[in-house]
Amino acid sequence: MINIPYNIRFLFILIGFLFFAGCQKSEPDTKIDPPVLNDPLQYGTPYKDVTATSDIVMYEINERAFSVAGTFAGILSRMDSIKALGVNVIWLMPIHPIGKIKSVNSPYCIQNFNEVSPEYGNLEDLRKLTDEAHKRNMTVILDWAANHTSWDNPWIQNKAWYTQDANGNIISPAGTNWQDVADLNFDNTDMRKEMIKSMKYWVLQANVDGFRCDAADFVPFAFWKQAIDSLRKIPNRSIIMLAEGARKDHFAAGFDMNFGWDFFNKNKNVFKSNHSATGYFDTHQSEYAGVPTGVHRLRFTSNHDECAWDDTPLGLFGGKAGSMTAFVLTAYVGGIPLIYNGQEVGCPVKLPFFSKSPINWTTNPDMMQEYKKLMAIRVSNQAARTGTLENFSTADIAAFRRKAGSNEILVLANVRNSTKTYTIPATFQNSTWKNAMTNGNVSLGANLELKNFEYLILIK
Repeated sequence: MINIPYNIRFLFILIGFLFFAGCQKSEPDTKIDPPVLNDPLQYGTPYKDVTATSDIVMYEINERAFSVAGTFAGILSRMDSIKALGVNVIWLMPIHPIGKIKSVNSPYCIQNFNEVSPEYGNLEDLRKLTDEAHKRNMTVILDWAANHTSWDNPWIQNKAWYTQDANGNIISPAGTNWQDVADLNFDNTDMRKEMIKSMKYWVLQANVDGFRCDAADFVPFAFWKQAIDSLRKIPNRSIIMLAEGARKDHFAAGFDMNFGWDFFNKNKNVFKSNHSATGYFDTHQSEYAGVPTGVHRLRFTSNHDECAWDDTPLGLFGGKAGSMTAFVLTAYVGGIPLIYNGQEVGCPVKLPFFSKSPINWTTNPDMMQEYKKLMAIRVSNQAARTGTLENFSTADIAAFRRKAGSNEILVLANVRNSTKTYTIPATFQNSTWKNAMTNGNVSLGANLELKNFEYLILIK
């Protein structure tokens, strides 16, 4: 993984999918193995109010960037600020000790699946974090790197648990240059069971509410099905499962969400390469084609990969105003919105996750207030979350309506860094709406002028 971003690896993944060039592991069996049921004792009280999928506003935390200390305690100091964004699901990047052999200090190089890295704290500190999140009605999920381990993980003594070359040597994941990790063999029943036991450990011992599963496209369907079935059979538990990948069989395996990469790329192309705004609707429809009711795509303008290796939202979408408009489209066209720590204050620098780089939380307080308003509107408006989508976009103006019963929301967004005039569709002419951001009234005539990167969120 040296100098290869974790978002770039998705290029490898997608290419591997197109050609089946050995990047995806084989299915372990023709049948799905039964759930793993041997559970450790439960810590505390299971959280009963896990967020419904369609209502999720997710927040990703890079522990090394979130505070100067880079610890769980450093996160606790801003729990109320996270909640104020309308967030109801917190995603913690990997919490485990990092391997030392061939290491590049990546948190995705897992030395022990059953331990907390002392860099962040200990099990009691994690328990306190989840308890405090639950007190604020926020669900907590952990990042889980199932595809591989470090070279000094205790599992390495079980050679059959790992993929080997023709000479019997354990190898790194095929089709990558991730030399710091050893590839796991999902044909091995014992390994799969031990992996699932480790996942259940954190649900039961730290009261976490699910997992974001790293490189999920690399891991066979049959494992995900067995793992998720096992997790969902834990008594008195509701579990959220997010796959970092785009395979549609993730949903058949039991995942609630996977990544909306196409929408993210469409957003970048509109803002950076002047692509037509009419493409948002088609991309949204394409990502949801064949997707079962009740499951969703995660939509984002940033995450740990993009912010570390590509650019910040400010750089990707044309500064403060452009990044806000891009986020509006991300959050309101459809899917589940993600906020990556620091984007809510317009953090102007890339955030590495192989090393520490604390966020300056005093930057752009105006953006923080804008994010709060945007998410408050979404949380309080059923149409914004689940309404039927109608497209009225032009090349320069993204325009769409969502309706749910008597609830109606109309979004108009100028995706260009110059003033544009939008011809109001006949169905909206001579209508009056409430501006959700200002609470003032807006009367729509024949035309509407929108300044550079200006957006309107109108409700009835």
